[in-house]
Amino acid sequence: MEQPLWRPSPERIERANLSHFIRQLNRDENLELAGYHALYDWSVANSETFWSRLWDYGAIRGHKGSTVLADGDKMPGARWFPEARLNFAENLLRRRDDKPALIFRSEDERRVELSYHQLYARTARLASALRQAGIQKGDRVAGFMPNVADTVVAMLATTSLGAIWSSCSPDFGINGVVDRFGQIEPRILFTTDGYLYNGKRLNSLEKIAGISDRLDSVERIIVVPFFDAAPDLSALPQAQMLADFEDPEAREIDFEPVPFDHPLYVMYSSGTTGVPKCIVHSVGGTLIQHIKEHRLHTDLGPEDVLFYYTTCGWMMWNWLVSGLAVEATLVLYDGSPFAPGPEVLWDIAEQERISVFGTSAKYIAALEKAGCKPGQSHDLSALRAVLSTGSPLAHESFDYVYRDIKQDLLLASISGGTDIVSCFALGCPILPVYRGELQCRGLGMAVEIYDDNGAPVREEKGELVCTRPFPSMPIYFWDDPDQSKYRSAYFDTFDNIWAHGDYGEITAHGGLIIHGRSDAVLNPGGVRIGTAEIYRQVEKIEEVLESIAVGQEWNNDVRVVLFVVLRKGLTLNDALIDRIRSTIRANTTPRHVPAKVIQVADIPRTISGKIVELAVRRVIHGETVKNKDALANPEALELFRNLAQLRD
Repeated sequence: MEQPLWRPSPERIERANLSHFIRQLNRDENLELAGYHALYDWSVANSETFWSRLWDYGAIRGHKGSTVLADGDKMPGARWFPEARLNFAENLLRRRDDKPALIFRSEDERRVELSYHQLYARTARLASALRQAGIQKGDRVAGFMPNVADTVVAMLATTSLGAIWSSCSPDFGINGVVDRFGQIEPRILFTTDGYLYNGKRLNSLEKIAGISDRLDSVERIIVVPFFDAAPDLSALPQAQMLADFEDPEAREIDFEPVPFDHPLYVMYSSGTTGVPKCIVHSVGGTLIQHIKEHRLHTDLGPEDVLFYYTTCGWMMWNWLVSGLAVEATLVLYDGSPFAPGPEVLWDIAEQERISVFGTSAKYIAALEKAGCKPGQSHDLSALRAVLSTGSPLAHESFDYVYRDIKQDLLLASISGGTDIVSCFALGCPILPVYRGELQCRGLGMAVEIYDDNGAPVREEKGELVCTRPFPSMPIYFWDDPDQSKYRSAYFDTFDNIWAHGDYGEITAHGGLIIHGRSDAVLNPGGVRIGTAEIYRQVEKIEEVLESIAVGQEWNNDVRVVLFVVLRKGLTLNDALIDRIRSTIRANTTPRHVPAKVIQVADIPRTISGKIVELAVRRVIHGETVKNKDALANPEALELFRNLAQLRD
């Protein structure tokens, strides 16, 4: 029997928010739930009671109403808390004292701290200014911003009015921004004069000039100083500095109550196969789901310091800022996670006493390749959890975290996405951690794995689905009046069942393993193979920094082609190819072994850091990638276009 890598102590289980919630449920509902899995089963079978109890447990401010779920048999179409009225910003600004709310850190060792009182005051001044500018319920306000405190303030001020927030990080190109914001037509656009990345000062105002020329809806551009207190705005006639826009007299916020399903955020699909889809998330669905994930699954409370390495263009930023609703202190970082060196984020973790450290699976793998051992070099006594998402976390990365970061911590690999602005599977503070597994399915989320015939399976690979409605489903896609885009995205595979597009399995422990995206699954000889199964083996090879695997149509079948990025100065040779293949064969099956192994200088990825298997597959088949502006490094795609090795 496989042994867990970590078990929570009895004391940790006893004091966990989740244990308190179970005890409260047992008392109030006359239940005898024992442990997480019993709670999970009950939460799915009694979803209306569960979400109603969660509203109360999370002390959500607003009017709940008497109805929890209407049209509960419809996906999409179910309506949660249809009588409710609440305000998102009010729930994130419930605390008003001198406890630190936001701590901003940057590459150049800049540090800015805002208390909860200061955050409220800053939001009040900006909310009043937005109201005076005519912003009201349903209007869109956009941010082309780095991950600084002012971005959080702008979001809170916007949503306090019942307006809709949407953001892109400043490393997006002009076309990428216009493809997104052009669809939703924001009236106000926030930006900084620039940002810092990998030691370079980058100018945002040059891009903003090009963006504003193509966004007729923008009435004002509000510039937040990052490098220069008084940058040259002469090329932007509708621009003004934040200090000139704010209302210095405002002291209080008049929070606008809105329905539970009122739009809060517009977020975007990656857009690598066309114009990005605009995914609209609700005020109530986002809030209640994040409170569940923060308080119960992550065990967050007012004593915690929460960090997630993210840009404002990735949904983890939205997830991070909801930590204000549980009164945690949030650490914001903008810049490269390896500048000036791989220890930069761990310096901050030590200095700010971070208790929950969130990042991507790729970062953890890169940290190990860089030989970084934070547990030896840093005081991480405050750290109790590491969260990882963005791609499946390799088994070897689990080993690395417990060996070289810290032995006594909860390592939670989590999985969900922009589509639900939350998670289908994630961590649990009262369960053990098993190598390579996500600990559990999320409470209230009827997650199953379906085989090709639409039947649920255990300990077999298949499609990750959700069989019942949940509050954080998108309320709609922008400019999709007949819901055809929405239905096509999630409901074409199984009628009235959400198909998420992940290929995974439910384990004997009740956890999950994600084997990659369904649309990237390889199919040699008719056998389905998840790409994560290959990456896990390739990442064991010391010489390999990164890899990407795709299926190439070949002789009326599909063959697996593996592209590798090697350490600087190394060249792929027959001996290394043989070692890569033998490692894959020894730990998987002969079907997983790539027919071709090819060295490339770089691998294309989205701006949020995800590798784009579909785009590479299209290029090697001579097809057009429609929207390269969605990529952080579009030039990398050209490396795959005319490789001679692909023709033999």
